[in-house]
Amino acid sequence: MKKILLHAVLISVLAVLIVIAALSTLDRYTRHGQVFVIPDFVGADHEQIIDDYGSSFQFIIVDSVYDKSLPAGAVIQQDPFPGSKVKQGRNVYFIIVAQQPEQVVMPNLINLSIRQAIVSMETAGLEIDELSFTGHFARNAVVDQKFNGIFIEPGTLLYRGSKIELVLGDGGEQPMAVFPQIYGKSSTEAKRLLHLATLNVGHEYFLDDYDTLNGRVFKVEPYLLPGNEVEAANVITIWYRSVEKFDFEQFINDSLYIEQPDETMYENKDFDY
Repeated sequence: MKKILLHAVLISVLAVLIVIAALSTLDRYTRHGQVFVIPDFVGADHEQIIDDYGSSFQFIIVDSVYDKSLPAGAVIQQDPFPGSKVKQGRNVYFIIVAQQPEQVVMPNLINLSIRQAIVSMETAGLEIDELSFTGHFARNAVVDQKFNGIFIEPGTLLYRGSKIELVLGDGGEQPMAVFPQIYGKSSTEAKRLLHLATLNVGHEYFLDDYDTLNGRVFKVEPYLLPGNEVEAANVITIWYRSVEKFDFEQFINDSLYIEQPDETMYENKDFDY
C-alpha cells in the first residue's frame, strides 16, 4: 500500500514538474510579456524600414500600386496599423508604391458604341484623352483608336492609366450632344458622364484649398444646364467646390431648378446606322 502511495506521489510530482517545464518553455517561446509597438511606416521607404526594423519584425510585401505623386518603394498601407501591440517577430504586411505602372492590353474598340468603348477602357485600366468625329455613317461608333496621335493596335501593351483618343462616326451630319447633369458630381463621375455624352473635358480647377477629395462640380464653361444641346466634342472647363464648405443640394435645387437630377436621360444614344 505504501509503495502504491509512494508511486502516486512520485507520479504527481513528476506531472507537476512536466507542466512547469512546459509552461516555462512556452513562455520563452512566445516571449511572454515582451510587447512591441508597431511604428507608423506609411510614407517611408520599405527597404530602409527593413534595414532598421528587420530584427524586430518580419516584413512581407503583399502588393504594389503605382502612384506618380509618391516616391517608388514608399509604404502606402501597413497591417497591423501603427500603434498596434505585437510580439517580436510578428509579420507586418506592406503595400508599396510600384516602380512603374502596371502594363495592360489595349482592347479592340473599333465599331463599338461610345458607351461600350468606355466600359472596355475602364475594364482595361485606360482613360479617354480626347473625343473627335469624322465622316462615317455609324453615329457615335468608334472608327479609330489612337495613342500619341497614331493608330494603336489591339493587343498592344500600355501602362495602366494611358490616355487614348477615340474617333467617332458623325452619322453624316453635325453631331450634337445633350449636356448631362454633372453639377454636384465628383471629378471622376463628371468626366465619365461628359464622355458618355460625347463631350471633352478641358481644364479642371479645384477651389477651397485644392480639395480634390471632396471637390464637386460647381461651375462649367461654356455655361450649360442639364438638357441643353451643344456641339459634340465640345471642350468643357470645370470648377469644383468642396462639399465641406458648400451646400450643393441647395445650389442644385435653388439655382439650377433641378429637383431630381437624372443623368441617364441626358446620355446620347449609342449610334445609328
